[in-house]
Amino acid sequence: MNNIHIPPVIKNLLIINVLFYLVTMYFNAQGTPLAFSLGAFYFDSQFFRAWQPITYMFMHGGLAHIFFNMFALYMFGSVLEVKWGTKKFIIFYLITGLGALALQMAVQAFEAHQITGSITNLVNIDFIKGTVEANVPGITQAQLGKLADIYGTPMIGASGAIFGLLVAFGMLYPNAELFILFIPVPVKAKYIIPIYILFELFLGVGQFAGDSVAHYAHLGGALIGFILVKVWKDKDDTFYTLYE
Repeated sequence: MNNIHIPPVIKNLLIINVLFYLVTMYFNAQGTPLAFSLGAFYFDSQFFRAWQPITYMFMHGGLAHIFFNMFALYMFGSVLEVKWGTKKFIIFYLITGLGALALQMAVQAFEAHQITGSITNLVNIDFIKGTVEANVPGITQAQLGKLADIYGTPMIGASGAIFGLLVAFGMLYPNAELFILFIPVPVKAKYIIPIYILFELFLGVGQFAGDSVAHYAHLGGALIGFILVKVWKDKDDTFYTLYE
């Protein structure tokens, strides 16, 4: 264990996420779920707060959720932080996390518009009474339930930023061999990561019953990660071409 090197930003992100998780579990046990304060609600929701686009990245819903996110953060993020340095890595991590939320909210806005004809509908939700009100003539119960999901379900987790890291790793180290669960042989990053992204797209478009994962947030983080690496890589290539 003494030979394991954890770069400073990764180390601090791991500590912060674990602390958030432990505090969340404590307050959940007390009947005060922090996800409703620190998770990210749809921007038109009565529960949305200005700090949520940042705090949602440090919230996790269960042990498996935080374990796999933090494992990926350590495995892929450590390599990228060493390559980019602390400042550039922090910028990448935060921007991909914000991009993940932006795409998720854009999809929610589209879904709300499909039902109501507007992206700002002032849907009122009372969790204590268990009521949802939407001033939309002729709305069905199924549509009302969809609006309740959009307006009343917070998004939590670092998965969007993690997907950005996965894409960045795949672009910069395409021939790196990865061991994947249930696959007995190593697979190169340039093969497995695009397949994973396409699988997320399939799940997001499919909207399968019982699936509460924010797949479009994952895709948003992946998309912003791709754009950032492409822009940074092109700038680096231009710099080296000019000064060789």
